[in-house]
Parts: sequence; C-alpha cells; structure tokens
Amino acid sequence: MSDSPDAAPSCYRHPKRETYISCQRCGRPICPECQTQAAVGVQCPECMAQGRASVPRRSPVRRVAAAMRPTGTPVVTYILIGACIIAYALQYLTGGALTQAWLMDPALAASEPWRLLTSGFLHSTAFAFPIHLLLNMYAIYVFGPALESFLGRARYLALYLIAAVGGSVAEVLNFQLVIATHGQIVEATGGFISYSASLGASGAVFGLMGALLVGRKAIGLRLTPLLIIVGLNLVIGFTVPNIAWQAHLGGFAIGAAVMAVYLATRRREHRPRQILGVAGIVAGLLAVVVVCVVTGAPYYH
Repeated sequence: MSDSPDAAPSCYRHPKRETYISCQRCGRPICPECQTQAAVGVQCPECMAQGRASVPRRSPVRRVAAAMRPTGTPVVTYILIGACIIAYALQYLTGGALTQAWLMDPALAASEPWRLLTSGFLHSTAFAFPIHLLLNMYAIYVFGPALESFLGRARYLALYLIAAVGGSVAEVLNFQLVIATHGQIVEATGGFISYSASLGASGAVFGLMGALLVGRKAIGLRLTPLLIIVGLNLVIGFTVPNIAWQAHLGGFAIGAAVMAVYLATRRREHRPRQILGVAGIVAGLLAVVVVCVVTGAPYYH
C-alpha cells in the first residue's frame, strides 16, 4: 500500500485493492466485493451482519427496492420522465404532427438526424390508455435513481442520451441489412427482421439496464435480480409483436459500453480519458450512420 498522501484508500479487508467508497456506518474503505447496498449508501460485511441481527428479514422484492434506492433526489430522472410526459401531451395537442416530425425513420437518418434522439422521447398514442408511456416511465423510475446517485447528474444524463441514440443507430443498421439483402431477409425471417418507423424510450431504458449490469458491483447491486429483469425484458422484446427489439439491443450495448468507460476512468486524474472515451463512442455511432448512408445512398432521403 502506498504511503503517498494522494494515494487512494485501500479496502480494509483487501489491502491491495484501492477504493474511494466507504462503509456508511463505520467509515472504513471497502472495495466492490465487500460492499452491500443499504437503505442509504453501502455497508461493510460486519456492519451488515450487525444490522441484520436487529432487523427482521425483508422479502426479495423489498431488498431489490432498497438496493436501487438513491442517496439523494434523482433530479435528472424526474426531468427525463417529465420531458417524456410533456412530449406525449404535445403529440396529442399537435394532432400527431410532433410524432411525425420526431419518430425514428431510418430512411430519414441523413436528412433529419435529430430523429436519432428525439424518437426516444415519444410514445405510442394508438391506445386510449398510455400503457407504452407508463411502462417506460416506470422503468426509468426504477433503474434511473441508482445510476444517477452513483454517476452524478451529468454522467448519468450523458449515458441516457447516448444509449437512446445507440438504440436508433441499431435500427439504422437493421435498415441497412434489409437494403443489402434487397429485402430478402424480411421474407427469410418471416418478418422478424424488417423495416419500420419506431418511437419510445425503450432504447434508453435498456441502456440503463446494460449500465446497471456492468456496474452492479461498484454500485452494490445483486446480480441475480438484475439478470431476471433484463432477461424478462429481452424475452418480451423478441416475442411481442411490433416492438423494436433492435433498439433494445443497441441501447443495451451502448449503455454497457459507456458504463465500462466510466468505471475504467473513475479517478479524477482520468477525467480527460473518460471524456475522450465517451466521445469516441458517440463518434463511432455517428460514423456507423454515415457509412450506412453513403453505402445505401439511394434508399436514404
């Protein structure tokens, strides 16, 4: 262990592991392996054992809820939910004009690139009951606070927006596949792979799930409940008709990638590398769109 005053603290149970996270109760530094999410912050194994001795056992559902409870007000999460609700109201008030202007149509990726992001704030108005909106907003409410508390507001917002764009880029790639096969893949897969316009925050939501899965140890979340939630959502995406599963996979992959960059550059002196890493992911997404547009020029408006 280094004697330098600038060195990171070491886990009290694993002296060779550096960490900036401390037990909420006793203050001792603990590495991700030793952390257990408490109602507020994380605790070391000894403090958790003492707490469990005096508190009745909670159900698995309540334990998951406690693990995802934020340590502060999740302002950005609430703003994102509010933005989607406002956009939904405007979709109605404009008679669908906003929907047509913002939804994700891969064929318009070149001429109207803002759709890569704006489509993530729209939701289907096809039903009298806003089930599409409510499901996505509930998912953001459940997954967002833990990430916002861990990453901070700016990094969390960047993760969300980039994951939303990643979901749209996956749809552009899907469109490019249809172009490259002259539509034959649509028939060959019975319509499973096909081209259509889409909308919804699902790409960003899956980005949050991907980020939580990658950062589960650092945040202090259990793996099994997360795998169950991610697995169920993936199954729904692949089995329920008219769901853009491509956006789900794209958002999930990009959310996981951004979180991996965050975790690899957690120290203050690594901040320039963090910015470059995240910017590189954004540049890569834009490069994919450019290549698709150039190679499939006749099909993009």
